[in-house]
Amino acid sequence: MNWLGELFVGGGIAHSILVIALVVAVGTALGKVKVAGISLGVTWILFAGIAASHFGMILQADVLHFVKEFGLILFIFALGLQVGPGFFASFKKGGLSLIGYAIGIVALGVAATAVIAVVTHTPISTMTGVMSGAVTNTPGLGAAQTAFGDMHHGTMDPSIANGYAVAYPIGAVGVILCFLLFKAIFRVRLDGETQALVAESADGHHTERLSIQLTNTNLMGRTVMEAKSFINRRFIISRVRHSSGEIEIASSATILGEGDKLLIICDEADRDAIMTFFGTPTTDLKPGDWVKLDTHFISKPVIVTKSNLNGKRLGSLRLRNTYGVNITRVARAGIELVASPELELQVGDKLTVVGTEEAIASAAEFLGNSVKRLNHPNLIAIFVGITLGVLIGSIPFFVPGMPEPLKLGLAGGPLIVAILIGRFGPHYKMVTYTTMSANLMLREVGISLFLACVGLGAGETFVASIVSGGYWWILYGAIITIVPILIVALPVRAFRKMNYFRLIGLVAGAQTNPMALAYANSLGGNDQASVAYSTVYPFTMFLRILAAQVLVMLAF
Repeated sequence: MNWLGELFVGGGIAHSILVIALVVAVGTALGKVKVAGISLGVTWILFAGIAASHFGMILQADVLHFVKEFGLILFIFALGLQVGPGFFASFKKGGLSLIGYAIGIVALGVAATAVIAVVTHTPISTMTGVMSGAVTNTPGLGAAQTAFGDMHHGTMDPSIANGYAVAYPIGAVGVILCFLLFKAIFRVRLDGETQALVAESADGHHTERLSIQLTNTNLMGRTVMEAKSFINRRFIISRVRHSSGEIEIASSATILGEGDKLLIICDEADRDAIMTFFGTPTTDLKPGDWVKLDTHFISKPVIVTKSNLNGKRLGSLRLRNTYGVNITRVARAGIELVASPELELQVGDKLTVVGTEEAIASAAEFLGNSVKRLNHPNLIAIFVGITLGVLIGSIPFFVPGMPEPLKLGLAGGPLIVAILIGRFGPHYKMVTYTTMSANLMLREVGISLFLACVGLGAGETFVASIVSGGYWWILYGAIITIVPILIVALPVRAFRKMNYFRLIGLVAGAQTNPMALAYANSLGGNDQASVAYSTVYPFTMFLRILAAQVLVMLAF
């Protein structure tokens, strides 16, 4: 049975694959266990790797390093593709103030890390690992380890991973404890917060259907295109019911006349201005009644799946003139957009198409509408992006006063490239669409490989680190987790009167804590926590990774 023992504690390719697979399998299984509704998720893979290494399952250093870095790149790049489309959009309108609060939480956490390192004489590399665990930010851990390796010519500091592992549980639980504290201090009634949301005018990409009686005499006899040129608002006229009773799918050449009734789709923010411009609400025809009247027209969702349409402006396709259909709405990544002519389409967009059944079928053939095609992964964008990310991450930046040039590294480079490709790729005809399941699979495989190797590399020194004073890292992690949240979130609630659901979503996003988001979503039947989380998450994720790198580099 020597072959079996060598397979577990020996060496070679079979040994490496077996150990990594076993660590990932055990850690993933433990991650499904919940205590009081809370689970540490994939972080159990890290603990499984530490245990395996502690008991002699050790990988060769070069194999460990390669698998760890490759897993990190896969995870970071898939994450960047996911957040890229919303990264720059998050700076618009109310999202800017939320991001400002999130930046405050991040900055205070970094400051607390630096202060603790100075006061306690703990190495800044170790404290960076503690900080990454305290904010449950695994990419930050990867960035810190990569930066340390670059600064020390490949040498690794196991205390970075150990600090992360020790602080992670308090980071996961501490945020939820803050939620409970807010609820007690401000005597929050969840039903009252929900009612306040209902009464509040929501901000963002929400569309409305308006049924309007045309009364503006200046528009009578003019075409739809001319009418649009008079008002600087985003809207489309979907259908027109003429005074004769005939219902027409509106095109740019449709002539408006006295007694016409219009079905208009617009952004919620433009509702009042458009209503005032065109006329008054119809008294006998509600927005929902149009479906009953135009029985020869139907409405169907059609998905853009042809790559040659990627980045094309909706107006340039001339769907109304060519196929006799109208596009009323576009859904992208869960957000509903107004189908304005200048909107640039992306593969995966779901269009609401109105017309006859035959016309819609022709338009659908032109647009693709093949779900099977979407299921095929676009590997070119992924591997071209990784190539560019590695190149950019390896460029040295010479900073005066620094003994070594700075680099974005294997975490920062792919992340920046992925964000840019996810946002601007369609402008250059690059198909970046991946299904949610494909993106999730890429991320989960990457993070599992990374955490397994981090644990296997840190296991030999983990117990010794804890015994020799590492237990203090729990306290340091609690400070980094809780203090910044209290300093920022308490005044925001007290003086800005931010809704409780939005506040806890903001905090969960600033801490990049999906477990806290899951808890927040379980409290009420609304999506405000998720909206706030997704608004700040892309930018704060970027900041967390950058902060971890900078802390390690500045301490060199």
